Amino acid sequence: MIKLIFQKSLNRAGKNYKIDPNIPSSLFMSSMFSRLIMVCRGYFWLYKKIFLGKNCKISNKRNIIFGSNITIENNVSIDGYSKNKLSFGNNVKIGAYSWISCTSHFSKYGEGITIGNNSAFGKFTEFGAAGGIQIGSDVIAGSYISFHSENHVFQDPSKLIREQGVTSKGILIGNNVWIGAKVTFLDGSKIGNNCVIAAGAVVNGEFPDNTVIGGVPAKIIKTITQ
Repeated sequence: MIKLIFQKSLNRAGKNYKIDPNIPSSLFMSSMFSRLIMVCRGYFWLYKKIFLGKNCKISNKRNIIFGSNITIENNVSIDGYSKNKLSFGNNVKIGAYSWISCTSHFSKYGEGITIGNNSAFGKFTEFGAAGGIQIGSDVIAGSYISFHSENHVFQDPSKLIREQGVTSKGILIGNNVWIGAKVTFLDGSKIGNNCVIAAGAVVNGEFPDNTVIGGVPAKIIKTITQ
């Protein structure tokens, strides 16, 4: 009975996988109780049906658009101060100990971040959104991933690097992308649809649809074909 209820809740959330029959009912009970506590916390702090973990910090809430069935795990920090509204689509998950930073310095007001439907990120993900981050739908990502949407200018040797300003090209991730653990995205990175990015890659530049990307710096390893 408990498994049936859990399966129906997954279906309502748009998740079409079937539950492994070997999983014990006690695990479902524990998960459902934890989710109940999280949704109560979301209603209390954000006045919305959001599954909110412990010790989260969310600033400038009125500048954030939350879809349905959002999960924000424990110890997540979200900086809502940006020119554009932060937007989280339906069924988005932000892993524990992650942080979203939009305005890190008073010299420039940040651009912000958008994340499409059914996209999930693992623990310890850093979203440096000062230069703008756009992430599509159905993006799945591991842990310890970092997005750096600004880059320091250093061409003038007569000046200190910290005095030469930054570029802010932003970062764009397409739809249906799998991002391995510990991938780093640098300012100006653009990833097409239906791509896979190997763990540990350092991404800088533009990559087309249907490609597997990996390495330091990242390059196309192969093309995904039907």
